[in-house]
Formats: sequence, structure tokens, C-alpha cells
Amino acid sequence: GDVLVVARVDGSQLPVKPSIKWFKGKWLELGAKSGARFQFRESCEKESKVYTFELAISKVAPGDRGDYRCEVTAKDKKDSCSFNIDVEAGRPSGSGAFKRTDNAKNETAGELDFSGLLKKREEQAEEVRKKKKDDEEDTIPPEIWELLKGVTKKSEYERIAFQYGITDLRGMLKRLKKIKVEPKKSEAFIRKLDPAYQVDKGNKIRLMVELSNPDLPLKWYKNGQLIKPSNKYVFENVGLKRILTINKCSLADDAAYECRVNDEKCFTEVFVKEPPVTIMKGPEDQQVVVGDRVVLEAEVSEEGAQVMWTKDGVELTREETFKYRFKKDGKKHFLILNEATKEDTGRYRILTNGGEAEAEVIVEEKQLEVLQGIADLTVQAAEQAVFKCEVSDEKVTGRWFKNGVEVRPSKRIHISHTGRIHKLVIDDVRPEDEGDYTFVPDGFALTLSAKLNFLEIKVEYVPKQEPPKIHLDCSGRDTENTIVVVAGNKLRLDVPISGEPLPTVTWTKNGQEFTCKEGRVRLEEKHELSSLVIESAERGDEGRYHIRVTNPVGEDTAAIAIRVVDVPDPPEAVRVTSVGEDWATLVWEPPKFDGGQPVTGYLVERKKKGSMRWMKLNFEVLPALTFESTRMIEGVLYEMRVFAVNAIGVSAPSLNTPPFMPIAPTSEPTHLVLEDVTDTTATLKWRPPERVGRGGIDGYLVEWCREGDSTWTPANTELVERCGLTVRGLPTGEKLLFRVVGVNIAGRSPPATTAQPVTIREIVERPKIRLPRHLRQTYVRKVGEQVNLVIPFQGKPRPQVTWTKEGAPLGEDVHVRTSERDTVFFIRAASRGHSGRYGLSVRIEGMEDTAEMRLRIVEKPGPRKVQVKEVWGFNALLEWEPPEDDGNAEITGYTIMKADKRTMEWFTVYEHNRPLRCKTP
Repeated sequence: GDVLVVARVDGSQLPVKPSIKWFKGKWLELGAKSGARFQFRESCEKESKVYTFELAISKVAPGDRGDYRCEVTAKDKKDSCSFNIDVEAGRPSGSGAFKRTDNAKNETAGELDFSGLLKKREEQAEEVRKKKKDDEEDTIPPEIWELLKGVTKKSEYERIAFQYGITDLRGMLKRLKKIKVEPKKSEAFIRKLDPAYQVDKGNKIRLMVELSNPDLPLKWYKNGQLIKPSNKYVFENVGLKRILTINKCSLADDAAYECRVNDEKCFTEVFVKEPPVTIMKGPEDQQVVVGDRVVLEAEVSEEGAQVMWTKDGVELTREETFKYRFKKDGKKHFLILNEATKEDTGRYRILTNGGEAEAEVIVEEKQLEVLQGIADLTVQAAEQAVFKCEVSDEKVTGRWFKNGVEVRPSKRIHISHTGRIHKLVIDDVRPEDEGDYTFVPDGFALTLSAKLNFLEIKVEYVPKQEPPKIHLDCSGRDTENTIVVVAGNKLRLDVPISGEPLPTVTWTKNGQEFTCKEGRVRLEEKHELSSLVIESAERGDEGRYHIRVTNPVGEDTAAIAIRVVDVPDPPEAVRVTSVGEDWATLVWEPPKFDGGQPVTGYLVERKKKGSMRWMKLNFEVLPALTFESTRMIEGVLYEMRVFAVNAIGVSAPSLNTPPFMPIAPTSEPTHLVLEDVTDTTATLKWRPPERVGRGGIDGYLVEWCREGDSTWTPANTELVERCGLTVRGLPTGEKLLFRVVGVNIAGRSPPATTAQPVTIREIVERPKIRLPRHLRQTYVRKVGEQVNLVIPFQGKPRPQVTWTKEGAPLGEDVHVRTSERDTVFFIRAASRGHSGRYGLSVRIEGMEDTAEMRLRIVEKPGPRKVQVKEVWGFNALLEWEPPEDDGNAEITGYTIMKADKRTMEWFTVYEHNRPLRCKTP
């Protein structure tokens, strides 16, 4: 029959749509069996958000009996449910259970045949037991039996039963034992497929079998589907071998493969291993304001790779509000945040199965910068007054106030907003227009203020002969006024004059007469008014200006100092003085020119090398000339720059620092020990530091100093890479301390110092020969062989080594090579003359140690004539004498061989025969 299993899931409290997996046993997932018999369906009720999942099994077989489990997951939530399916054999029909003894048509007639009934019941019970036994055997698929046959360890049986949901382990082992007792030899295959193959994605793999007959037909199948030759699948016939080559393996090739020859089959599984995906280019740090769109971009090594984005260690997913959007474009992956908020500030990380990278996103409140403030104005009656300011955001609106009262537009008063520039224009200025004017941007706690001064000209009656006069507060020879103008602004200095007759006006700057009537800096003359106009003031316009008016009656002069204030120059000598694991210290010098206003502080920015995006590190100006940047990533190159700030604004950026990398020095070297010491040298050994870091280690420096002194003397000028050094040229008899430091790009590590001072003096050690065990007995070699013996010894200072043979010096064909620790005895081709006793002497001053070695060179014994003393029947009596030359070794026996005269094929009759005679059959 058919089975339908229904699971209902309440999704009203779930963040995403749930997914379901069906299992048989503990680990056998049924999703891979989707097809004719196993079908999976799902539906959803939109109003109640109840999801319905169905598992349908058609034509249930005894092999479907067992425990099942469904597992539902939704993001970080999970639930499961277990159930059991029991399959029973069909019951036999009840008709004919009772049998009448007669053939009468009347059903009530006749007698019941109980003996026949009991016999039939026994037959039916036997048939049910037999069918049940067959069903139990059919429960396990044939491919699992093939896998069980190749098991060599007992623990593998439990693992396979656990993996494929087999509960009757004892029954499985009993049937497997019967199968192994009666192995069936394959008639078609000499060599079958291996149980499993593994290949890296993108590589090719070869599946090979060997047939008993080259004419047998062979077919290949993948997941039950016939494989046809193509560029992907290549078939080869080499003798009895049949080879299937799969080119450019992908995850789709991870499947079960089958080779069929007539009715015989062999199976295998191919596992395709996906190579680790590495991150080629990570996302960059970003600094945005609230409401901006943030796009984090990363590039990986493989197209279509699976990646995971996290924020502060928490995985990011697509939410219903579409807060986060994920996009793929080939190897590039994007994380998009629409309308960033302050809660989006954090560290974002992209992870693959082969690496990770992170970037920091800082979301700030939107700030408004004043690019040009409002300047104070002094105007005369009927003239025009123009207040102008410029802010950083062209979308910002604002209002104008006079003495705290909002200014409304009229025929004389005009308010305009063009891009980032806001203007208030007052035509035909009157005395009542004098006051404090303020511009307030909407939505920001910021005000810009300036003062309008009304210059009232008083006309007095004078006689026709009037000496000239300059009508300024600074008039007179002994007074001076200073006018401050912001660089880039316009300055118009109107100087009223009087005199009869009309006086002549002369302007000078720093003692030189100035007469230009046109250009950026010019003079304008009107009746009883002389004006100095400077368009877009520059630093060079600073100086002392003098105006002199003369007529026949007299003269008058006035001095005016004009100061041009500007943003300061960039800071000087910006450099990184020290770095750590995640920090760096930046220092700089003040700018050469402060712009005419004191420098109030500095702003610092940082970026990764190669990136175009700078990140602000401080939002309040720094009064100091140093700054420590933190929260940096070790091993990444950075650049930094500094801005100077004064009352006028922010300077241009300084030159970027050279690229630097936050790297911490290593920890101190470990296990520093003194290995050896002589009159002038000391040999030290140590182990690498426990913590090395991303900067690695370039080498080590060794230093020494006398006991009680604090001056350390370097022992090596160049770094030593190995963990050991012999320090030479040391003062004899002095007590010295030694220390070792590791050096990398970040600098020197803390030192590792010897615990106690070391006296530089040769240590005398008695000579001692350590004769190897195999040389304490007679050492035997064959003639022509090579003799190469190494005998170690000890002693300090270096001992004198002497070799002798039988008390005499060695021959020229015996070679000896001696080092500080051992001596080598060497004979290129041994002869019997080299046999004998060799003496070794090791001497240090009046101390000596000796050893003796016996060497025997042997060869085969010489031949001797053999006599046949007697022959009878099929037997013969042989006799011989001992050889004259025993080859320098004891005769342990004789070997007797005989051969047929016709074939001359020799075979052994006796081995190791000790007597000098024998009887041969």
C-alpha cells in the first residue's frame, strides 16, 4: 500500500520560511531518493502562516520498515519529531479455512475437516516465517552488502549500521558470515572498482576495472543512468582494462557509479572535494552619515562561492524589511545597507571556507561644516549691504535674524539660497538697518553672526580755504587701525576726505606708492571719497597702507594695517614613530604658517593602502602634536594624514605617512642555555619565542656584559636566523651575562637573559673512548669489502688520537680521519693482511684512555681433491681431505652436490656435513 506522513509547522513566530529534512534511521537523508516512490510536497496557509509538509511513499516494501525522523529549521531555530513505519505481510484469504467432508451444495451439510484445517494452518505459518525471513534479508540494499564485504575492522560494522539505519546488527553479521563463507568468484571481473574515490573540484578522475575476457560488453552508469561517451566522459580500452575518465569534475559528479557486464555489477562512489575559497580582496572601511547607502564589496577566488556576512560576530540574513541586501557578480560579493543608521556601526566580516576579511563601518550624525562665515560690514547711507555665507550641504535651508527678530523679505531686503550659498541683501541702507544679523541653518545647532555698521557722514560748512582731512577713526599721524579680512573675501575700504580746494590723494603700501586703477587690487575715486578695493584677498595683500591727502592749505595722513587671515598650512613632518599589534603612534610638527589665527587643534584621518576612502579618527580637534590610533588590523598596510584647524577653517591635508603595518614585536626567546665554554668562546642555544605574530621573525641578536655592569656589548652585527651562536673573542676569566632578543619589522623583543653569570674558562674533561658494542668482539669482514668504523670519544681540550696495529704504526692503505668528537677508521678494500689487533689511544696532557679492536678478514676456503672409494648399486662412498687454506675462518662443514652426466644439473645431497667422508645415494 501507500504511506502519507503529514507535518504541520506554525510559522507565525518564525523570522523566515522554515525548511524540512526527512531522515530514515539517524543519518540517511531521504531527499536523495526523491523520485517514483518517495515524493515531497509542501504548502502554506497565508492567513495563519501554517506550513504543511508531506512525505508520500508509494508501494511500501518490507525494506521501508524502521524509525524515521523529520527535522525543521528556520534560521537559528530547530525542532524535530520521530515516528516509526511498520510493514506487515498480507494476510491469506480466509475462504476455505473450513472444509466440508461432502460435496453437498447446502453449506450446513457435512462435517468439518479439522485435520486438513490444522495442516493448512501449519503450512501458512511456515510460509509466513519464510516470507518474514526473506523480508528481513531484503531490508538491507545490495550496495550496502557490497560495502560490508570490504570491511576489515570490526568497528566499521557498527559505523555502517549506524550510518544506514540498520537496527538488527546481530542479524546483519550472521547473514554477512554466510555470505563470506560461500564467496562467489566473479566470472567477468578480474579486478573490480574500489569502494570509493575522491577528487578535487576541477580535476579529472579515472575509474578502472579489469575483465576476464576482452570481448565482454561493458556499460557504465551514474546514479542508475547510462553514461554515453562525450568530452566529459571518455571511455578507454587497454587490453583487459576498461577505463572511464571524468574530466573537469564538478559537484554534480559527486554520485554513485556502476559498471555492468551482462548480469554482473560492481559499484563505487565518487566524492568531489570543493577547494577552499580564498578572499582575493576584502571590504574597505567606510565612514558615512545617517541615511547614506553603504556598499561593502569583496572579491573571492571562485565564482558562485558560498559566503557568509556577519556583523560583530552575528550572521546577517535577508530580513523582511530588506535592511540588508546580498548581491553576487561573478567573483564579487556585495553587502548593501539601505539608509544607514547609527545602529549599523560595527565590524562587518565576510567568511568563506578558506579565509575571512573584515571592515569597519562608522555611521555618524549628519554634521554641517561652515565653508565661509559672515563678515562684518560698514556701509554708508543709500549703499547696498550684502551678507553671504557658505555651508557644506546645499540642501540645507535657514533663516535670517536681526537682533533676534526674524528678517522678512521686502522691496529693500532680499533673501536668496543658491546651492551652498545663502545671501541677505539690503538695498538703500538706512540708519535703522544697523544691528547684529544672524543666519541659523534649519535642523542644526549652529549660528553665524555678523554686525552691520552704518557710517554716517556729517557735512559741515567750511570756508573755501580748508585744509585737507581724512575722516577715519584712525586719522592722525600717531594712530593706526587694523582691518582683518578672510582670504578669498572682498575688502572695500572707503575713506571719506574733505578739503577746499579738493585735495590730492596718494596711497602707499609698505613705503611704495600704489596707483593701480584696475585689476584685483585697485583704487577708486569719487567726490570726497577714496576707496581701496581688494577682490579675493590673498596673503600677499597684507601690509601697512598709508593714505596722504594734500592741497595748498595743508595735508593729512592715516595708516591702516590690513591683515589677511586664512586656513593654516598643512602640518609638517607627519610620521609614525611606533607600532603595536593593533595600534600606531603618530607625531607631527605645527604648520609653518598658522593663517594669521592661532591653530586650535588638529584632525587625523586613516585609510588602508590602495584604498581611496579616508576615515576620520577624531571628531574633536586635538590640541597635542601626537595621536595614538587604535583598533587596527595586524598585518594590514595603512596610511595616515593630519589637518590643522584654526578659527577660519581646516587646512589642506598633510603629506601621507609612508605605508606602515601594525605589527607587534615577538615575545622573548625561550629556554636560553649555555652549551659550551672555552677560554675565549661561549656557545649559546635557545628556542623560538612562544608568540611570533604576523610580522614573523627576521633573526636574533646576542649581547653580553660583565657582572655588575649595565653596558651590553653586541656579539653579532648581523641577525642570526638559527637558534644558536658561538660568541667569540670573550675576555678570559671574566664573569659574563648573556641575553638574546628576537628582531622583526616591529623592532626588538624583550630579552631572554641567562640566570647566572658564566666564567669564561676552558673546562678540562678527562679523555674517554666510547667503543661501540659490536667492536668489543672480533669484527669480521670479507675480502674485498669496505671497512668503515666510527668510534666516538670525549675530552677537553681537543685530545691527541693515535692508531696502531700490533704496536706498530698503520699501513698506507689504512686511512684515519679524526674530529673533535670521533675518529673514523677506513679501509677501501679489505685483504687478509689487514687482520690483527688495532690499538686506539686518546691523550690529553698527562691523561690517557686506550681501547683495542680485533679485525678478521675472511674468504672462502681453498679447494681439495675428492676421491670415490667405493661404488655399489646406486650408492657411492666419497672421501676428501681438509683444505690447506681455511680462508682465515673455522671450517664448520662441507656441502656435497651431484649431477647427471647428460644434463649436468647440480643439486645438493648434503649440507653442513662435518666428517671427511659420506655415502651418496
